[in-house]
Amino acid sequence: MSEMLILPQWLITSPKEAPKKDWGVRVVADQITDVASNSDLRKKYPSYPVWEAPGQVLAPGFVNTHTHLYGVLAHGIPLKKAPSGFWPFLEDFWWPLIEDRLDHAMINAATDYRCATMLKSGVTGFYDCTEGPYALPGCLFSQADIVRKWGLRGILSFEATQRVSEENAQLGLRENVEFTKACQAAADALLSGLICHHTTFTCSAEFIRQAYQIAQDLGVLLHAHVSEGTYEPEHALKTFGMRTVPYYDKLGVAGEGLLASQCVQIDADEVALMAERGVRMTHMPLSNCEVGGGIAPVPELVQAGVTVGLGSDGYVDDFFEIMRGAFLIHKAKHQDPGVMPANLVWYLATEGGARALGFEKVGRIETGWQADLQLIDADLPTPVQDHNLYDQLLLYRNAGDVKGVLVAGEVKVKNGQVLNADWDALHAKTREAADRLWEMAK
Repeated sequence: MSEMLILPQWLITSPKEAPKKDWGVRVVADQITDVASNSDLRKKYPSYPVWEAPGQVLAPGFVNTHTHLYGVLAHGIPLKKAPSGFWPFLEDFWWPLIEDRLDHAMINAATDYRCATMLKSGVTGFYDCTEGPYALPGCLFSQADIVRKWGLRGILSFEATQRVSEENAQLGLRENVEFTKACQAAADALLSGLICHHTTFTCSAEFIRQAYQIAQDLGVLLHAHVSEGTYEPEHALKTFGMRTVPYYDKLGVAGEGLLASQCVQIDADEVALMAERGVRMTHMPLSNCEVGGGIAPVPELVQAGVTVGLGSDGYVDDFFEIMRGAFLIHKAKHQDPGVMPANLVWYLATEGGARALGFEKVGRIETGWQADLQLIDADLPTPVQDHNLYDQLLLYRNAGDVKGVLVAGEVKVKNGQVLNADWDALHAKTREAADRLWEMAK
């Protein structure tokens, strides 16, 4: 059983509270068992091993609430013509050149690499959505072996869709069901599953209701991409006579069991409906820009009381960059520097994300909570103080400044190095998989 004291210069218990100077924690097994000043911890536990962290900040680990780990393989793929809009992005690029070409070996190579980079970026928990209709069956089970090797806290799912065929759609649901049941039967403390369908424009009402009922029966969330661009709400209005979120409400799906990612093109009535029904939302600030989807109304969602987390969407790996995106783009949109303050962004990246995914006692440094932690170098050119610490770290730190990471009390990063990471081998495997994908896509 691992046990230690971690004694930093600064401690972030929760971004809703002021940072504490010269405070640290006691970790026993997978839990935080004491939070106190460094001097008190030394006196109370004189025989405990000590992780000295001068000039560093101890904070909750980041929770990446929405990623596509295989997405790294698409970075730099040759294109004869760049997609011009959200629908062409899917129909001309993402579906035929990426998703439809994926196999187990490609998914595993990308997962291996991305698990290491997530740890390097201070991410301790994540939700991944695999989209690869011809990688069925068994892709989640194969991928899970890689995630377990790295010891991250994760949720894996397969995005079931009827865009290929009804048979393929049912295969996708079955993959989610079998994987979720296997995790539940094994009482896996770190790895779990959920049910996932794509969108209202690739899935019928009957299929969405089926997916939702399965999720309810298994006691897990149902995930869907919601109004990532203008295409889905326009399609919903034309086809169903209402926008996307009201349509989900009509189907009986819009509730606490729905995890809605993106939510870029939603209006004020949909924000209010999500808050009323308890729909959870995950925000991908940078990928929404990349695909030209727009800027999600996250300040409005937060103000309305919606549970919100941050995600990378498989686009940019460094979670500090994701936070900066959320911190900056909403200020520009609202023309108000007070929008999305740094401590709120930190909350969305930690406890908010954990709540969105349903992780219990994750995302805060408090006695009895999970020891999912990170240490960040705070050696900056201007003084770090309690009034500016959130801003300083958010604006001027990157993955390279993460010096330590623990997941469920197990050390994963030490002295800035991801333990057991052979970066040359990881790069080689990922490049080999990308080369094969790119060759197939020609």
